[in-house]
Amino acid sequence: MAITDQISQLVTPAVEAQGLFLEEVQLVSPGKHRIVTCIVDGPASLNLDQVTAVSRAISELLDEAAFMGDTPFTLEVTSPGVDRPLTAPRHFVKNHGRLLKVVKGDGATITGRIEESTETSVTLSYLEKKEVKRVDVAFSDIKRATVEIEFNRKDGDK
Repeated sequence: MAITDQISQLVTPAVEAQGLFLEEVQLVSPGKHRIVTCIVDGPASLNLDQVTAVSRAISELLDEAAFMGDTPFTLEVTSPGVDRPLTAPRHFVKNHGRLLKVVKGDGATITGRIEESTETSVTLSYLEKKEVKRVDVAFSDIKRATVEIEFNRKDGDK
């Protein structure tokens, strides 16, 4: 089993105990040192207290893990960046109301605001010829979905 899988298996219960999700573990070994990056997310944006608490929990587990050996490591705990693709139904729920760019499996692109989502699809609204349109996109049809950054959006704007 790869070391990233071992780390994931070890720390997932501690992350979930804090109401968070382990998105990914990355491991970089520049020379005789490792950098372990754990990407965690929650149902809402993470605050510094949450990141600190989960960092402590993960660090304690890794310090005691035999599979880490004697190689020193640096632990980085972070949340997913805004450019990270949405891949799970909970990602779409968390980003409700935000502008989303979807590239479908057939290459078609749709950009619209997330109106609602289920376990199997997302509903987007967009403006076409001064008329608001809605489209349901099944997750199975999505090749890539990313949140579009909006600098001038005011709260409540749709």
